[in-house]
Amino acid sequence: MLVRLFRFFSYFPLPVLHAGGAALGWLVYGLSGSYRRRMRHNMQLAGVEAHLGAAVSEAGKNIAELPFIWCARPERVLKTATLENWELVQTALDAGKGVIFLTPHLGCFEIVAQSIAERTRLTVMYRPPRQEALKPLIEGARARDNLLLAPANLSGVRIMAKALRKGEAIGLLPDQVPQEGEGVWARFFGKPAYTMTLSAKLHTMSGAPVIVTYAERLPFGRGYRVRFLPFEETLPEDAAGQAEAINRAMEKLILAAPAQYFWSYNRYKTPEGVSGPEQDAV
Repeated sequence: MLVRLFRFFSYFPLPVLHAGGAALGWLVYGLSGSYRRRMRHNMQLAGVEAHLGAAVSEAGKNIAELPFIWCARPERVLKTATLENWELVQTALDAGKGVIFLTPHLGCFEIVAQSIAERTRLTVMYRPPRQEALKPLIEGARARDNLLLAPANLSGVRIMAKALRKGEAIGLLPDQVPQEGEGVWARFFGKPAYTMTLSAKLHTMSGAPVIVTYAERLPFGRGYRVRFLPFEETLPEDAAGQAEAINRAMEKLILAAPAQYFWSYNRYKTPEGVSGPEQDAV
């Protein structure tokens, strides 16, 4: 039923979906007190509360565009994306060490992987949804030609390491809260957040360059601008310092388009089995 519903909405024009999504964002914001409090709290930590109104609308667009991004014909979806600075990526690929793409929950992060996979083979780490009904929908949408899924476990890490050894590209969500043993506490907009260490480990192991990227959602449903930027932070040898450096890079990226970050995401939660940040935060 859910798959059919998504496929039905995938035929709608993107401007219509974004207009409906903006209204949906305000509806959710008005009805859910916990959603509203978390969003405002996270934006206040980052000092971007002036963008609250726009962020509410953009959060709704993020949900409403998923039927189009996941279920519409690939050629129709990719026609909405304009790539900026792809030369940076091509130069890195030509060096033969692979590429590590870091994409936070910013803008339409779902279209980034599709845009990259149109031009080169890409393996992305994937954590199955908790709701079983969503699994075939998401897996079917994400696993496309040239776009491979690696499970978020040791087997998936091996798959990604192998891809880098072959000179291929991989993609990670660096602001996704990892599970126990897969992260360290590092500050994110001034507050300790449990942060993954995998991206830095893969970089150290392979020498693959790190490129940060996001897809800015253009006004009035005009599509997306996929931006690729070099990772300019210095990665120290210790895991905590590396996590802080990656978080700083993500902060800079987010502040370039603060209204389009997914501020309602529970970025500061403590995963089960992990000791609190007051003991481990750097």
